[in-house]
Amino acid sequence: MTSQAERKPTNPQDEWTQEWVATEAEAGERIDKFVAESAEEGVSRTQVQDWIRAGAVTVNGAAVKPNYRLEPGDVVAVTPPEPEDADIRPEPIPLQVVYEDGDVIVVDKPRGMVVHPAHGHTSGTLVNALLHHCRDLSGINGRLRPGIVHRIDKDTSGLLMAAKNDLAHVSLSEQLKAHTVERAYIALVHGNLPHDQGTIDAPIGRDPHDRKKFAVTAGGKPSVTHFTAVERFGDYTLVRLRLETGRTHQIRVHMKYIGHPLAGDPVYGRAKTVPLDGQALHAAVLGFVHPRTGETLRFESPIPDDFQRILDMLRNR
Repeated sequence: MTSQAERKPTNPQDEWTQEWVATEAEAGERIDKFVAESAEEGVSRTQVQDWIRAGAVTVNGAAVKPNYRLEPGDVVAVTPPEPEDADIRPEPIPLQVVYEDGDVIVVDKPRGMVVHPAHGHTSGTLVNALLHHCRDLSGINGRLRPGIVHRIDKDTSGLLMAAKNDLAHVSLSEQLKAHTVERAYIALVHGNLPHDQGTIDAPIGRDPHDRKKFAVTAGGKPSVTHFTAVERFGDYTLVRLRLETGRTHQIRVHMKYIGHPLAGDPVYGRAKTVPLDGQALHAAVLGFVHPRTGETLRFESPIPDDFQRILDMLRNR
C-alpha cells in the first residue's frame, strides 16, 4: 500500500501536511480516490477534488488534475486548505492553565478534548477554549489552528503549549523541529517489560495495510522513544517515556511494536481492558526555552484522577 516519505519542513505549517509515496500496487489509481482513502480526516472524494483544483494536492511537488493516475514512487502531498466558511467561535470551556504570559500559554488538556477544529468538527476543542480565554493567538496556522504548535491525541491528557504571537510561534516550532523541547509521558502498557529501561529506534510511517494508521515501516521517518519501567503489576507495567522525535502516534506505535501496547488503546492495542475512555497515556512533563526571554521553562502535571484510579486498583488487587 503506502509508506510515509521523508519531508523537509520549510515553514511552521509543514506539520499539518500529509504525505505518501505510491507503490507498485497503487499504480494507475486516480489521485482523488487515493487521497480520499488516505486523508487523516476521512474527507469525501468531492472535497478532495476541490482541494486538487485549489492546488492543495501535489504530486512530486507539482499540481495535478483530479483524474491524474499514480505512478510507482509518486510523492503525494496534501495540505488541506481551510474552508472559506470556517467560523471558529470562542467558547467558555474551562481550561486548566499551568502558565501564561504575553507570549506563551501552557495548559493541562483533559482526556477527550480535541486540540483543534477540523473539517466538520468546529466546536468543543482546545482552540475554542483558548480563543475565549486569551483571544490573542498567533495566526501562522490560520483560523482552524491559531496558536497551535504541537498536538497530543484527543484521548491523551496532559501538557500542551500554544503561542500568543507569531514570534513565539516561530521560536517554539523551531525548538520542536530541533528536538530540543523536553516531553515526557507516563503510560500504562500491557505485559511485564523485560528491561528496566531502553530505547526504541524504529522508523514510523503510514501502516502499509491501513492508511489511516501508523506503523514501524522501512520507509518511515526516523523515530526514537526512550522508556523506563516505573512500576510493575505482573500483567501491566507503568512506564515513563521520553520523546526524542515527535511523530504522530509515536508512543502508541512504538509500544505496540515491542509487544507492549498501551492499555485501553482502541487503535493499536486492546480496547476496554481498563476502565478508561482511550489509551492510558499522560503528557506529564513539558520543557522549552521561552521565545522572548531565553529562560528555560519546565512544567509537570500529575497523573489525572481516572488514570490514578486504575493504578490504585492494580496495586490493591
